[in-house]
Amino acid sequence: MNIPWANSHMVGDHVGRGAVSGSDTGLLDEASFGRLIAIERKRTERSGNKFVLMLVSTGASLPSSKSRNVLTTIARAISSSIVETDITGWYETNRVLGVIFTEIVTDEKNVVLAMLLDRAVSALRDKLSFQQLREISISSYTYPEDWEYELLRRPSNPIFYPDLRSRARSRRAFLLLKRLIDIVGSLFALIVFAPLFAAIALMIKLTSKGSVFFRQERNGEHGRPFVFLKFRSMYINNDIGVHRQWFNQFVSGQAEKYQTNGNNDSVFKMTVDPRVTRVGRILRRTSLDELPQFINVLKGDMSLVGPRPPIPYEVDVYKPWHRGRVLEAKPGITGLWQVNGRSRVTFDEMVRLDLKYARTWSLWLDIKILLRTPAAVLRGDGAY
Repeated sequence: MNIPWANSHMVGDHVGRGAVSGSDTGLLDEASFGRLIAIERKRTERSGNKFVLMLVSTGASLPSSKSRNVLTTIARAISSSIVETDITGWYETNRVLGVIFTEIVTDEKNVVLAMLLDRAVSALRDKLSFQQLREISISSYTYPEDWEYELLRRPSNPIFYPDLRSRARSRRAFLLLKRLIDIVGSLFALIVFAPLFAAIALMIKLTSKGSVFFRQERNGEHGRPFVFLKFRSMYINNDIGVHRQWFNQFVSGQAEKYQTNGNNDSVFKMTVDPRVTRVGRILRRTSLDELPQFINVLKGDMSLVGPRPPIPYEVDVYKPWHRGRVLEAKPGITGLWQVNGRSRVTFDEMVRLDLKYARTWSLWLDIKILLRTPAAVLRGDGAY
């Protein structure tokens, strides 16, 4: 049974031109191989096809020199068994060998993984001794990945994002400074707004049943879940199915716009929602319901500036490229989306704003967004 491959040779062309490790195996070096993982991930997001990343390593009991020799033998064996568009290289130099199987167009993921593993083992059986085979560890992963939500665990697999790890390393010092600003800024806000916190809490308690705070699981940086805080603006025991249905329509581009005034102004959000309390409408219109998120910032779950954190059932209907908004930046209280129209823009436009922020991020960009936020809040742009 053959694996149904597409006939693209675009990635294979990179193999001939990329930097190699210097050995006669033609292996890409670690940096080049990582770049091609990122390229293949982005290509997959456009094409809708899949790719498989296979990682091969030797046991810890082998000395490093012997491990490299075994991996080199493995590389030659695997290289002779793959098609032109597949790629071999060092995922970790002299420690973990990687193979990218590109342009897989079948939905039978488990069948493909089993066939690729069988092909690799068959190629290795003729080149390695029984003892060497026993020392080998082979793992395979398919992209796009199926996210599995577990509390305190990231659902995304970091092996597909070497470019994001590299970006984080290059920004390490500035990210530490961003975190310091988050701590100082959130502490300052919690102290300054303490009387307002008390007043809002009292109004919520006097006008509707239920707790002062609304707690909800959201996806944070890298998709990792955390408990998100807001002032409660709705009546208790609401059906989440209403929002879930609307969000599915919003992502697919089928959500209707609601009129906000008599000037044909409209937003992608219900302007008259019966689930929202009288006090809640004021809190939402003024964005005061967001104040408890300074606690999330202080805890490190969020930042002052970043994309808005989604609900897990929202991420479930994301296209692969949409996930970049939670993979590439820590979520924030305010961001490019909030100061550029908020609920007036489509979902895809919101994601593009979030990705633009993540990829062009700088401390100066954060400062500019923070300076624009008060005016956006006072105007109530897209806030309902």
